Amino acid sequence: MGELEGPMAWEPRLRLKDKGGNRYGSIQLIIMSYLESCLFLRQPERAHQCLLFYHRSHARRKQLGIKMYNILMHGWAKKGSLNKIGRLFFMLEEAGLKPNLSCYAAALECMGRTQAPATVILRCVQQLEEDGFKLDELFKDVVYEEDEREMVLKAVRIIEPNFHPLSQPCSEICTSPLLRDFYSKEKPVSYPKLDFSVRELRERFRQQLEMEASNTVTISSVESAKPLTEQASKARELLTTLRSEWRKSLLQTLQESKIHMANRRSWQMSLYPYLCLLEDEEYVDIMLQILSSLPPQGESLLVLAKELGAKIHNKYAVRKKLRSRLLKKIQKIYDAYAQLLAKDTQLDSYLPREYWEKLEASSGSSLLSKDCTWPHILMVQLGVHMVELLVQVIKVQSNVLNPSLEAKLIPVLYHVYSFRSSRQIGFIKPHPILTQILSNAAETTLTFDSFVMPMLCPPVPWTSPHFGAYILLPTKLMRCVEGAIQHQLLLEECPRSNLHSVLDALNQLGNCPWKINQPVLDIIISIFNAKGSEKLDVPPPLSEAPKPSVALHVGPSTPWSKSSLKRELTQCRKKTAEMYSLRMDSLYKLSIANHMRDKVFWFPHNMDFRGRTYPCPPYFNHLGSDITRAMLLFAEGKPLGARGLDWLKIHLINLTGLKKKNSLRERLAYANELMEEILDSADNPLTGRKWWMDTDEPWQALACCMEIAKALRSPDPTAYISHFPIHQDGSCNGLQHYAALGRDVIGATSVNLMPCDSPQDVYSGVAQQVEEFRKQDAQEGMKVAQVLDGFISRKVVKQTVMTVVYGVTRYGGRLQIEKRLKEINGFPQEYIWEASHYLVRQVFNSLKEMFSGTREIQIWLTASARLIAKSGNPVEWVTPLGLPIVQPYHRAKSTVLNSTMQTLSLNMRFDASQKPDTVKQKNAFPPNFIHSLDSTHMMLTALHCHRRGLTFVSVHDCYWTHALTVDVMNQVCREQFVELHSQPILQDLSRFMLQKYCTDSLAEWRDEKSLEPQTLVELLSRVPETGNFDLQKVKESTYFFS
Repeated sequence: MGELEGPMAWEPRLRLKDKGGNRYGSIQLIIMSYLESCLFLRQPERAHQCLLFYHRSHARRKQLGIKMYNILMHGWAKKGSLNKIGRLFFMLEEAGLKPNLSCYAAALECMGRTQAPATVILRCVQQLEEDGFKLDELFKDVVYEEDEREMVLKAVRIIEPNFHPLSQPCSEICTSPLLRDFYSKEKPVSYPKLDFSVRELRERFRQQLEMEASNTVTISSVESAKPLTEQASKARELLTTLRSEWRKSLLQTLQESKIHMANRRSWQMSLYPYLCLLEDEEYVDIMLQILSSLPPQGESLLVLAKELGAKIHNKYAVRKKLRSRLLKKIQKIYDAYAQLLAKDTQLDSYLPREYWEKLEASSGSSLLSKDCTWPHILMVQLGVHMVELLVQVIKVQSNVLNPSLEAKLIPVLYHVYSFRSSRQIGFIKPHPILTQILSNAAETTLTFDSFVMPMLCPPVPWTSPHFGAYILLPTKLMRCVEGAIQHQLLLEECPRSNLHSVLDALNQLGNCPWKINQPVLDIIISIFNAKGSEKLDVPPPLSEAPKPSVALHVGPSTPWSKSSLKRELTQCRKKTAEMYSLRMDSLYKLSIANHMRDKVFWFPHNMDFRGRTYPCPPYFNHLGSDITRAMLLFAEGKPLGARGLDWLKIHLINLTGLKKKNSLRERLAYANELMEEILDSADNPLTGRKWWMDTDEPWQALACCMEIAKALRSPDPTAYISHFPIHQDGSCNGLQHYAALGRDVIGATSVNLMPCDSPQDVYSGVAQQVEEFRKQDAQEGMKVAQVLDGFISRKVVKQTVMTVVYGVTRYGGRLQIEKRLKEINGFPQEYIWEASHYLVRQVFNSLKEMFSGTREIQIWLTASARLIAKSGNPVEWVTPLGLPIVQPYHRAKSTVLNSTMQTLSLNMRFDASQKPDTVKQKNAFPPNFIHSLDSTHMMLTALHCHRRGLTFVSVHDCYWTHALTVDVMNQVCREQFVELHSQPILQDLSRFMLQKYCTDSLAEWRDEKSLEPQTLVELLSRVPETGNFDLQKVKESTYFFS
């Protein structure tokens, strides 16, 4: 399972190591996962044989770290085998490793279990103190599971009967200068409550716990409203019979494969322990769940294997947590925590994290569990084994749908190869018979993993990189790309107080309760169950998929007609696959929304490696499309107040996309002019004049029309209780951050950092500048400039301008412009390549003129990243809130997995044991750095809005709140932007990087004669000069966010 790699020719500066010196390469993770799985099964003998295999060989021993010996010590402690633990202490000495606290904890746990003599315990404690540890540290720095802590305490009290572990000290205060005042306890603070009683919140917690413990949720499909036909009834009966047969066959084959694996040599790592972690029936359930959701066109073997492996891992992680006795502790603390959030208690002076930490400290127990991270390669290997069983076992009679045919047992799944951009990919494809049966059955239920559903109670607050969000389901604080664990190691090494503000912002976003906008949902479902609507982005059913034209099937067969037919068939298949994918995505979203229609729910949040926040449930959340956003309302309502109705009207006009260049006053006047259309849309959405359908965001526009109608018809619109979220969008937010960093007056004005009477439109500004260049070139006789006369518009340049700040290259920009030119009727097609080439050059020139400061900063960031990556290091930095960030782009490493079906090649691009990918590191640094700043601004806004009692959520640079509180949110948002950019951001970055990459001890460049170390020092020291834009002006700018 995974081959050992030879010594590396170079040592990466960011080694995959933790503070204890444990390495986390692929082979180490595989060994640790194997040992943990054996011990979960109470089989320390098997784990011991594996460890001995590595320990006995000097070459293999280098792969081992102290954590592996620890894992096994705790396994023997459960069995009360003090001799085996003693032997492991000797093995540590042989390996040149020093025992750590966890080793002594395991020894004392064993002594507590076996009630060892006081002399033995005393000798152990003396040894612990000789190694520089203190008894109290055992109860502060070690993570325990099940009854381990109690056993250690029992042993200690045999020699010190009155021993009591010191209570946990209060956590350190956040040190970021941006939030020093926010966290200081000088003034009394009061945070908003949720509109639920303590009893309701506790009941909701129990419902959520039940859902997570069952691992899957089965809900009704929105298609279930269709009448049941005889054909569907027969198909469902047939499916039930077939599934019952398949279940028996799979169970038998799985058990046989386990017996075969169990008989292998005991020291050899195999999949056997992983196939024993769950009940056999649970593996079969997972396989049949995957079979039911397999698309008609099939799925790649790799994707299926990953999905199956992840499902098994999640189920195991939940089982592990349930067994570790953590659950009772979490339940007890959550019951007390509910008092902070509930409306029927006085307590309101703590942030969720602060109060949870206080409760945890007073309970005297840690809620952290030992991590069970499985490496990517292991999940794939386990998944492939499951797929092999499915392909091998599941069979059906060939005449099951047509009894007149000959009866023959045939496989239901086929392994085939398909080409994707010149690469051969292994696919698992269902037989058309299965597709037909599933189609005929039109099953009325959908089964999802628990984490796909929104939460039924406020999420568990994030208190560390290991703990938060769901109750049982494993969730990472920082979601990462496959195989990247460097982010997690970085977070663990980071001082805990540095993460406080980030954790608190995520908790604030996750604590916002939501509900469904039922009238809008019902209209969407009615269109979905009819024939969909391309115009309204409701995907049609597969019955509407294009069919090859009949004309090609008749008449004499010629080579030309054959190739035409083949081409058309390929097009039809491609379109059908796209339609199926879109249809299923909508079916999932609508079915989840329909299931939640009468409930209040929450979206727990985590973040990506740049600090950008995301809701954890993958399908249905407020980051989704126009349709998904239109279905969501805040569960808490607030009166509109004096300006709320005006904000609703302005929001509607913003959603139409019609008056982007007009002032707010003009947008409001336009909404009043359109009132007849707005009310008609609200009253007769599908039978009236349908004005809402012609807007940029039709479904959100319809929802807003309905809200305006209800408010206007209420006795007093200012007192109308509105649950509707109002959005305020940043004006080309990436460029706003660049302009503020460079104090660039021209740039700041064009992206609305400067107060103006009407919004400045940077895209129109660039289009005008490009038009000026074009006129000059046309006068000088340039043909392409003459051809472009009348065709340069805001729309043509918008996407490129928007993405330049996020690192788009000239090549990418040319493709974007080419796409826009193809959409223009009347543009000569033969000039598209030349025109797009010319325009992208002029767009970059225009931006250089308009944003001179921006360009300089971008060049500085890119050049710094290039030299850092060339030195063999990934680019790292720390955000102004103290969040550590590392770019995960490394050279591809190919790992080959052999299976009976095919050889799988896993391309890992994020393995930190490989050299950094210089091109990706340098191109990605400027946009990633800006993303980390926009997430910092959002988090600051979230925390200060929470302090002021606002409901606040965000979709990156689009901020949402109630109509009543838009003005307050706008004020906070501007103040925090000014506060953020008043920090010496670039100077701090320069200082951090000089210290990280240019100190003498670290400058181990491969070529010592190279001038690059000196060049890097000079470059990092030369922070770009800034202009004289006055940041305070942002506070007065109406259109900064609007």
